[in-house]
Amino acid sequence: MSKNNSVHSQLIKKKLPTHVGIIMDGNGRWAQKKNLSRSKGHLEGLSAAKRVVKAAADINLQYLSLYTFSTENWKRAENEVKYLMFLIKSYLKQEYKFYKKNRIRVFHSGDLKQLPPDVIKTIQLVMDKTKTFNGLRLNLAINYGGRDEIIRSVERWLNKTKHSTTITEDDISDNLDRPEFPAADLIIRTGGDKRISNFLLWESAYAELYFSEKLWPDWQEADFLVALNDYQQRQRRFGGVV
Repeated sequence: MSKNNSVHSQLIKKKLPTHVGIIMDGNGRWAQKKNLSRSKGHLEGLSAAKRVVKAAADINLQYLSLYTFSTENWKRAENEVKYLMFLIKSYLKQEYKFYKKNRIRVFHSGDLKQLPPDVIKTIQLVMDKTKTFNGLRLNLAINYGGRDEIIRSVERWLNKTKHSTTITEDDISDNLDRPEFPAADLIIRTGGDKRISNFLLWESAYAELYFSEKLWPDWQEADFLVALNDYQQRQRRFGGVV
């Protein structure tokens, strides 16, 4: 029995998380270790993303959010940012057949306004072309920051209810970028660092955290399944007592 099949057989379908978020960290360090350009690291990171998305679709995971480009990533070198924008646009166009075959519906979180027009157009096109697919809901967090999302949620609420002075948790949840996505059950971070870096701050209030030392380009299906298996061993209390 292969390692993947062995880990897969240990998963309990009814105990799978509903919504998993992944901080895909380590592309640059992976490239540096191999004396390659950072661009090559990001390219290999895309391959890892496809492997994990396919694994998620194969086990019928319902929701997956990938931290693709943060609001802080604009601070990187101009050439690297341009290449990342190119990769995002090219990947979304090239992978439509993959989404169709696996019935993956694509969503976006983040502030679209700051993105290049061609990237905005591509994101909107892929979301529209996949909107009837009924498999995995894949959320790409592009130009996304958790604090920024909460601010924009409050702004949306204010624009709808200018006469009101009281805001509730439900008001914020209902005005997030993806209100149709449930709260995150599991947040995975690769690359060795142990922080959530402004990702799904509101949605991950009671999420389980899983940190992997392995750099993102090296991640395989088995790594994802191991993380899910680890999640299934946790006892979730949501602030209460079990």
